[in-house]
Amino acid sequence: MRKVVTIDGPAGAGKSTVARLLASRLGWRLLDTGAMYRAVTLAAIRAEIDLANEDALGTLAEGLAVRLPPGEVLLNGEDVTGLIRTVEITRASRYLADSPRVRAQLVRLQREFARENEVVAEGRDQGTVVFPDAFRKFFLTATLAERARRRHAEFVLRGEAIELAAVERDLRERDERDAARAIAPMKAADDAHILDTTGLDLDAVVGRIEREIVGEPESDPS
Repeated sequence: MRKVVTIDGPAGAGKSTVARLLASRLGWRLLDTGAMYRAVTLAAIRAEIDLANEDALGTLAEGLAVRLPPGEVLLNGEDVTGLIRTVEITRASRYLADSPRVRAQLVRLQREFARENEVVAEGRDQGTVVFPDAFRKFFLTATLAERARRRHAEFVLRGEAIELAAVERDLRERDERDAARAIAPMKAADDAHILDTTGLDLDAVVGRIEREIVGEPESDPS
């Protein structure tokens, strides 16, 4: 396995955006694990599978090809990049995240990805479960209000109508589920660098992480 940097944290903390820019700066590949779960969720909805049926979800996931070429998400060869970020997929993906068989299959694919590439992996269990021996680990956080504002802006930008209060409620419920999950609960790895992104712009966050990776000291603000 090549070098892996993990970026975990709750929804809306900035993981995806930070990981994408960091991977670009380092010249590494981005492993967007949330996109993988969303792709399987899309497949399950299309197949009209009962999302509470663990056996059906596991069988489905084990028969899918999910690939992440740069800038795309391919489901059995189909580019579904623009189809997996809707409110419907977001809400339904929790069932796939709770499925032991789906999770086992996607963890296998994630580790295969890292055997072939230098990787920036973002998700909720990358530093704790998938890559416990990662080169560097980070856990991004932000206040609930800040995360809701960011996620709401993403939905609005895509033309989806949803109230900010509903987004905040969904995030709060998701946080509780992710933290209480029996399999791979969301938490910071013991050796992760924890970074609160509230009030920080993208360049500031990526710059801090990049300095930790390349070993450059923080500049003296005085």
